[in-house]
Amino acid sequence: MRTKPPTDPIILDRARRMRREMTDPERKLWSILRNRALVGMKFRRQVPIGNYIADFCCLDRRLIVELDGGQHAEQEAADASRSRFLSQKGFRVLRFWNEQVLSGSEFVVAEILAAIGEVRGE
Repeated sequence: MRTKPPTDPIILDRARRMRREMTDPERKLWSILRNRALVGMKFRRQVPIGNYIADFCCLDRRLIVELDGGQHAEQEAADASRSRFLSQKGFRVLRFWNEQVLSGSEFVVAEILAAIGEVRGE
């Protein structure tokens, strides 16, 4: 099931720029998720969905993985609104702090695997 591409060229350009300018935590997690390396699941990065851009998305499993830096502590309401929108579109959203990826990616990977298993019905 594919999501409809956004019509706003500004969102598309921003997603392309974000793919080129990944943060260190994004780079680290992408090295784990890319090329179907995690149980054969295809993840994409910086995926436009509506007016939002999901950090990582497995469209087949309708799973989004978001990485949050320190700035997200001040924008909890906006993040909650974003998560609600994505949930209404049928996505499950997992959120992790950047530090969790940099210092303990095993936990992050285990949580993603558990979510994939739940979506699969395992």
